[in-house]
Amino acid sequence: QVQLVESGGGLVQAGGSLRLSCAASGSIYSSNTMGWYRRAPGKQRELVATITSGAMTAYADSVKGRFTISRDNAKNTVYLQMNSLKPEDTAVYYCNYKRSFYNAWGQGTQVTVSS
Repeated sequence: QVQLVESGGGLVQAGGSLRLSCAASGSIYSSNTMGWYRRAPGKQRELVATITSGAMTAYADSVKGRFTISRDNAKNTVYLQMNSLKPEDTAVYYCNYKRSFYNAWGQGTQVTVSS
């Protein structure tokens, strides 16, 4: 079992920045993929960004050039630096840990961007 605890959400004005963190604990394998997903009101959950343990990254087109995902393998922590935030980025952001067929999710952290 893997437990994920997110932090760093909040309220920010459009154009501002936030940094999300997700600390993983439990039975963590060195080879894994961690990432961030989000669910906006009335919409399905969507992928924001992922990063492998080898630091390969992938981003949704909507956040490319504005968001940066990174990780500290020694701390089992993944980060999401969000710059130039837009009102449409408002959502609950969820941390994800994936290895083979196993998936773990955090409880989510609210990000609200005001116009």
